[in-house]
Order: sequence, then C-alpha cells, then structure tokens
Amino acid sequence: MTRKFQRRIEDFTCEHCGAVVSGDGYTNHCPRCLWSKHVDVHPGDRAADCGGLMQPVSVTRKNGEIILTHRCQLCGHIKRNRAAPDDRFDLLLEFMARGDAF
Repeated sequence: MTRKFQRRIEDFTCEHCGAVVSGDGYTNHCPRCLWSKHVDVHPGDRAADCGGLMQPVSVTRKNGEIILTHRCQLCGHIKRNRAAPDDRFDLLLEFMARGDAF
C-alpha cells in the first residue's frame, strides 16, 4: 500500500516564472508566482503522468490557514495546498481581493 504523503526535499526551477526554488520537503508551488506543476497523485509520490502547469485559481482561508487552489492547464485536475511562509503575501492578498484567476 502506498503512503498518502511522501516527503521529498527537492529544489526546482519554476516553469512559469523561472524562479529557482529551494524545496523543504513540503514545497509544492513557486513562492514568487504561486504556480505549481502536476507531478503527484498523492503529495510527494511523483506518480502523475500529466506534468502540466497548475495555475492558481483561488485563495481562501480555512481554520486560520491560507489555502491555494490550483487547476492543471492540461487535464483540469484541481488541487488545494497550504500557502507557505515564504509565499509572496502581497500576491496572495491581491488575489483574494480580486477574487479571480491570475
């Protein structure tokens, strides 16, 4: 049986904005532009065959945490992730205020 979460410490270059991102094992999106990549079925498993870029489509609050919702540009898969402490807070606030996609 596969575990639902597998921590992987990986650095990556954002395919949307080109930022070099240092991963901490929980990093799942670029802190500069908030875009992600569809690589996992369950967090950290790298089992998704898609590989499409995941656009941030909404930002909400749940139990005091900021939650980003991403939609894959290729297959339409929706995934929710917690915002990270190093995310551009100004961009999160701007997105919440606008209420629309980037």
